[in-house]
Amino acid sequence: MEFQDKVLTCIDCGVEFVFTAGEQLFFHDKRFKNEPKRCKTCKSKRVAVLTAAPPPRDGRHYTRVETRATCSQCGKETTVPFRPTQNRPIFCRECFTHKRTAASA
Repeated sequence: MEFQDKVLTCIDCGVEFVFTAGEQLFFHDKRFKNEPKRCKTCKSKRVAVLTAAPPPRDGRHYTRVETRATCSQCGKETTVPFRPTQNRPIFCRECFTHKRTAASA
């Protein structure tokens, strides 16, 4: 089967683009049934939008907080993914894991 370049029109921006014989061969080998509908620029934009993380449901944007602290149990310097409040004890990963496994036993 011999393929020839085709000129197609992008459904998003209306610009004509070439669907090359090599691309057609690739589509044929992969058994794709439809020709491309978007030019490379619009396809890249669409992929970027579809793969982007969804916005928070309540409309707020949070940044990850890392706070340096000292473990209340062993005294080791550690970081925690929150801002400590209410004078509660802070544990490093090892002490936290040990405390959690001891509590569940």
